[in-house]
Amino acid sequence: MSEPEMDGAAPTAVVDSLVADQGQPSDGVLLRVRSLLPEFTGALRRVAEQVLTDPAAASRATIVELAERSGTSPATVTRFCRALGFDGYADLRLGIAAETGRARSAGWTVDIGREIQPNDPLERVLGQIMAADTRAMHDTAALLDLAEVERAATAIAAARRVNIFGASGSALVGEEMQFSLHRIGVPVWAWTDVHNGLASAALSRPGDVALGVSHSGETGETIELLAEASSRGATTVALTSFPRSPLAELADIVLLTATQATTFRPDALSARHPQLVVLDLLYVAVAQRTHERSHAAFQRTAQAVHGHKAAKDGTRHD
Repeated sequence: MSEPEMDGAAPTAVVDSLVADQGQPSDGVLLRVRSLLPEFTGALRRVAEQVLTDPAAASRATIVELAERSGTSPATVTRFCRALGFDGYADLRLGIAAETGRARSAGWTVDIGREIQPNDPLERVLGQIMAADTRAMHDTAALLDLAEVERAATAIAAARRVNIFGASGSALVGEEMQFSLHRIGVPVWAWTDVHNGLASAALSRPGDVALGVSHSGETGETIELLAEASSRGATTVALTSFPRSPLAELADIVLLTATQATTFRPDALSARHPQLVVLDLLYVAVAQRTHERSHAAFQRTAQAVHGHKAAKDGTRHD
């Protein structure tokens, strides 16, 4: 049943602002819906959630049917279309239909939106995870601004020191990046403790780089650490899935990732692989810009640990 009294949860001014910021919609309609989801409240959010839950059904539904399924009204669906940059509902349906069609053509035959059941065979679970991760990787590649990657790589290559901040699962991603950069001679530290991280951030100065990792972009500790480094003149980089998040708003450079959640793997967990892909790209870009130094450092570090990779009988331990 529709709830017209809730349709005003997102004022027209907010919708107009979203349209102005986003411009005309590109190919990633569902990706755009996911990235704007935190901006939606009330009835608009329910429409967005309905579209994401079953994109194929949304592409076939009339405006009245979508309104009924989301418990809103046709007027709300129209405002939702405007928030995505579409002139009307017909354009939204075509956009979703084209995207779901491309997914089928790419071989993503598994219903990504389907919930994984406790009794599902592992073959189906594997297919579900592979389809979701593959889709997230492709969406991330479409979303990522390579010019921002270039800027971040140039800053890290010239940095006196690099601090990486992250909490929980994002801390693990940050530590992977720290390990990679460390092996090619970049002076880099990954901090998970707020006190130690703040102490290091406070010693930042112009020319240093601070990288904050947070899927939501709303982790208070990571925001605080990046803000401290920024206040000392460091170049700040945010790796997040939400361009309007507090972390993204704070950073000088923003690297965006996409996610595709599955049962038992909500967005925060499913974001790990896209995050690692983006950071791997950034690492390679840094190595390219410091090729001679990086190659020499990698050779030396590889030689230093070589003796621990093989036993005297030649058996490998890695």
